[in-house]
Formats: sequence, C-alpha cells, structure tokens
Amino acid sequence: MQPINSDKAPAAVGPYSHGVRTGDLFYSSGQVPLTLEGKIVSEDVAEQTAQVLDNIGGVLDVAGLDYSNIVKTTIFIADMNDFAVINEVYAKYFTGKLPARSCVEVSRLPLDAKVEIEVVASFE
Repeated sequence: MQPINSDKAPAAVGPYSHGVRTGDLFYSSGQVPLTLEGKIVSEDVAEQTAQVLDNIGGVLDVAGLDYSNIVKTTIFIADMNDFAVINEVYAKYFTGKLPARSCVEVSRLPLDAKVEIEVVASFE
C-alpha cells in the first residue's frame, strides 16, 4: 500500500491519507468542501460539490490520474433534496465513460458539510 497526499487538496482533518494506491487501484478518502486554507467554501451545495470534486482532482493529479480513471464514486449527502443540484455539478466533471456510483443520505457529515465524495480509480 502506498499512501498518497496532495498539496492540491486541503490537509486531512484526521489521521488518514488523501488516498492510497494498492496494485492497479487508487482509493481516495472522502473529500469535503474545504478550501486549501481549511475553510468550508460556502453554504451553497453547488459550490460545495464543485469544491469537493476539485479537491478530488488535486489528489488524483498527484497520483498521476484524472477523472477519466475513476471507476466508482460514493456520494454522501446531508439532504436528499439537494440531489438534483449535486448531480448537475457532478455531471460537469465526468464525460465519456461514466463511473459506477452510489449516493446516500447521511445524518451528518464532518464539519457539517452538505456533501462528501470518495472515489476508486484505476491505473489501467
């Protein structure tokens, strides 16, 4: 297992890596909508979703990957009523072959974020 950390994403808020590589797969930790300065980008769910995906992009970049390498995403949202807005922003980051995806509503997210996303990507 090779831990991967990026200065293109906010520092981890706990004892974990931004992601890990094992074999031909990359597993990210969940990303919340923190700026590089460690602040929630805004209360707007669209802006939060874009920040989360930008953070994921920064981690992928350091691993030598990009969004086209993602094979699975898991989206955690605080309110299922935000699903359509989150989906609209999400769609801007993925073109061509779309990854598998799960989306679940949870009772609460770290730092009271409205969205958190984790990904699995392939080096193949």
